[in-house]
Amino acid sequence: MLIFFKILCVLIALEHCYILWLEMFGWTTRGPKVFKTLPAHLFEPTRALAANQGLYNGFLAAGLFWSLFISDPLWSGNVAVFFLSCVAIAGIYGSITADKKIFWIQGLLPLLALGVYFLA
Repeated sequence: MLIFFKILCVLIALEHCYILWLEMFGWTTRGPKVFKTLPAHLFEPTRALAANQGLYNGFLAAGLFWSLFISDPLWSGNVAVFFLSCVAIAGIYGSITADKKIFWIQGLLPLLALGVYFLA
């Protein structure tokens, strides 16, 4: 169960590394293909805002990766739970305020990981 939990943490961290890249470096190139609800002419003017969001996603990924390298099991779990909770809340909030599919892309996996952690 612990290995499955750690695999989920890695997958979620990698997803947020992709979101970091997308929002910080691919906003005007790949962004319009991913975020089809935003009119194409708004990508360039919102580049700095997206980069800021991307940086926050990078912090979430860094926290999840960090949790995997903490040798104390209690602290490792606490750090992972904190960052997974942040990701889950962001996914839920995004699905309420922006697009419902954000829950399936960003919110479901951390909730699953939290469930696995608390059942283990």
